[in-house]
Amino acid sequence: MERVHQDGTAPGNRGHGSRAALATLAMVVALGADAEPLPRFATAVPWNQSVVDATLHPDSATMIATLAGLGGFGVGRMQIDFSLHVVHAAPGAPRRVLTTLPGGGYFSPDCDAPGTEVPVPLDAAIEGETGLDCDNLGADCHLLVVDGRTLYELYRARATGADQIEAECLATWYLDGLYPPEGRGDHCTSADAAGLPIAPLLFNADEVAAALATDATGGGDIGHAVRFILPNARMASDATLGGVAGRLYVRPASHAGAPSGPVGSVPYGARLRLRADFPLDGYSPAARVILNTFKRYGIVLADGGNIALTAESDRYTTAKWTDLGIGSRVFDLTPGARDVAVGDFEVVDTGPRIAETYDCVRTTIVVPEPPAPTSIEGFIPVLIEQLLGPD
Repeated sequence: MERVHQDGTAPGNRGHGSRAALATLAMVVALGADAEPLPRFATAVPWNQSVVDATLHPDSATMIATLAGLGGFGVGRMQIDFSLHVVHAAPGAPRRVLTTLPGGGYFSPDCDAPGTEVPVPLDAAIEGETGLDCDNLGADCHLLVVDGRTLYELYRARATGADQIEAECLATWYLDGLYPPEGRGDHCTSADAAGLPIAPLLFNADEVAAALATDATGGGDIGHAVRFILPNARMASDATLGGVAGRLYVRPASHAGAPSGPVGSVPYGARLRLRADFPLDGYSPAARVILNTFKRYGIVLADGGNIALTAESDRYTTAKWTDLGIGSRVFDLTPGARDVAVGDFEVVDTGPRIAETYDCVRTTIVVPEPPAPTSIEGFIPVLIEQLLGPD
């Protein structure tokens, strides 16, 4: 990730019917023991909205042509990186205190204050690692933790000592929160340079497998947009806007890292949609699910780098990418299928370009009172009491 650094800082009588109901309950609980899904916001965040009928940006063709002329996606192809893990913290998971990088490096006020306690399960793993050690001075080292309805995302993380976790940014996201268009705040970064959440914009093998369970031909999708990455030198900048070094972004982003490309290219936060006429012939059903997602929900430019797509690893999922036949080069090395290139996309109009000043103004996020339990976890105690009677 490339970005601009800012220093700172329940016994009762049981009949046959009750036993049968309890058996059914046990089966449902067992079915619910599979891997947790990727976190989803409960509210109408942009990336959960279809863009099938969205208006194209008037300069879509020019932006796509400019980006293609610069080399298109990083390393010249739509490749997938499978190194990010999303760990779910069980109740009572150990917590670590957030500290800054050596020398005090930290993004403030963009990110949550050092001293914040972060749930870090014992089986947690940082991006590209099997545990909590990472070269966080030379790599992104993202750590993504879901704790109930709260999402903790850290950038340049590394566990230190018995109870600390150092990072250059902690962005806490409330999955039931009511976020305005500027997200956590205009000009505010997150664990991603565009100021967006990471985990809700990943895609994983379980999501694809679920779509295939509904339509084995691959006609389904995963129901949300996916983050993508470009080299900063291929992202739009415009000195006439008055931002720092001409840097800029568009919604749903709230921040730009260090874009330095020509004004005619795509900006940070750009939402691209795969053309409806892109042929799916030759692709496996699993790959078609992903491509349909690009057509219906699009991809959102979230960070600077070379590998275009980021999928969740298999570490915590039930389905596995290898079982689905999805590899890193599926979109440019599938025999008999058309390679996916930048020229196959179009740019959705998400609003005007915003000059990046790096003057972060954090927003106050409203988190509604939780509704009465509707999940199986919330229903289980009620059902047990109905079946077994009060103590």
